[in-house]
Amino acid sequence: MTEPAPQESILLTVFLRHDQSNNLDAVQTKLKEADWWERFPPEGVEVVSWYVAMGFGQIVTLRVPPARLAAVNVELERSAWGVFRTECYPAYDFVPVREMIRERVRQGGK
Repeated sequence: MTEPAPQESILLTVFLRHDQSNNLDAVQTKLKEADWWERFPPEGVEVVSWYVAMGFGQIVTLRVPPARLAAVNVELERSAWGVFRTECYPAYDFVPVREMIRERVRQGGK
């Protein structure tokens, strides 16, 4: 199977789990003090989606050039810790791979 061309960015899904020992006012105060809304995501990183999941927290998907991955990590450590528990999951766009497999199967391959 031929590998798809390398991409200039990766997708990074960040789970920002609510710390239920803090109420919304405390969370907003801590985020403001950490300059969260200005610092995250860092420059050069694109927000693809940002959802609130009630009872869970926030789910953010970022498009990150590989060279900016460390900056994302630093901003999470600097601004989100103490407010959220964070989990990060790198991903890639599967659509081109799916299409390649689909075409190969249509032509009788595995």
